[in-house]
Amino acid sequence: MATILPPAVLGMLGGGQLGRFFVAAAHEMGYRVWVLDPDPNSPAGRLADRHLVTAYDDYAALDQIAAACAAVTTEFENVPAEALEYLAKFVPVRPSAKAVAVCQNRIAEKTFMRAHAIPHGPFAVIRADQDISAADDGLFPAVLKVARFGYDGKGQARVASREEALHAFHAFDGEPCVLEKLLALDSELSVVLARDADGRIRAFEPGENRHRGGILDVTIAPARVEPQLREQACAIAERIAQSLDYVGTLGVEFFVSGGALFANEMAPRPHNSGHHTIDACVTSQYEQQLRALTGLPLGEPRMHSRAVMVNLLGELWFDGGDHHRPQREPDWTVVHREPGARLHLYGKHHARQGRKMGHFTVIGDDADTVLEVALRARAAVGIDDGDQ
Repeated sequence: MATILPPAVLGMLGGGQLGRFFVAAAHEMGYRVWVLDPDPNSPAGRLADRHLVTAYDDYAALDQIAAACAAVTTEFENVPAEALEYLAKFVPVRPSAKAVAVCQNRIAEKTFMRAHAIPHGPFAVIRADQDISAADDGLFPAVLKVARFGYDGKGQARVASREEALHAFHAFDGEPCVLEKLLALDSELSVVLARDADGRIRAFEPGENRHRGGILDVTIAPARVEPQLREQACAIAERIAQSLDYVGTLGVEFFVSGGALFANEMAPRPHNSGHHTIDACVTSQYEQQLRALTGLPLGEPRMHSRAVMVNLLGELWFDGGDHHRPQREPDWTVVHREPGARLHLYGKHHARQGRKMGHFTVIGDDADTVLEVALRARAAVGIDDGDQ
């Protein structure tokens, strides 16, 4: 494919905050962007040169994108793969529908890992009650996860026994699931990388992730693990990208258990844990997505600063997290006054519990100081560890 240069129009399926950052990166480099998202208030749609407010399987809208856009990418993994396949008949689509289809279904994802010898935790595919009955005793305690449309802790249940697994499976209305052994975690890591159409890969330093209520809370970059473990995580993520013939920005989440790495999930898009690359790296994950899409050389992923990213969820917009009270804007001066802090708000129309409304990143030269400042600002803005 020939290099696509500005002022070409690019297409984006999905209009959340990841798409918003992509649109901003594209505008900075002289491109125009059309966004397709059914939400009239979508964060990316509000920045885009054109926002098509319709369903992802609206083929008339897809035809408009195919006619106007030089290439198309996606903002989240739950865009129907069929829409990407359709667009690929007329215009380059990166990542491919095939790669997205693997990442958007946990059964396909775990099966892919097993087939390609990617280290992963023990699991069983659950499609019916008898699959739970036949599951190995060693899988318990476990986590039952729906195969599709589960994210940020949704569609998941911890189960200590077959009886609990059956109850959770029925609560999920018998949706196909994976039953994953609950691993004792040392830590959680993620690798964000970019791969271009010629197979060249540029990986960012792995981040160390902490979660609260099943949602990413804090990312510390680089991860505070042995260099050998960081190198191994990057190598595994690169193998995944190569095996998928992936083009674009990819996020891979890992569990560290007993000093060993286990791949957990793959995200066919920029990743929440890669937000810090906007402020702490020579090239952000969103610019890399743009470069891979348009055939430009991938940028330098090197970190010029240590970084800690803190997620800002919807409960901060309500006094005491009480949604019965009126919504109000938090006092952001507690973030702005901290040295090295950078606040990013997504412009979402309304707040709700667990909704990602923004984040801030603290950067600096000393890792301990950066973490101290970030946690101080996190507490000052009102994030409570009580529901950790």
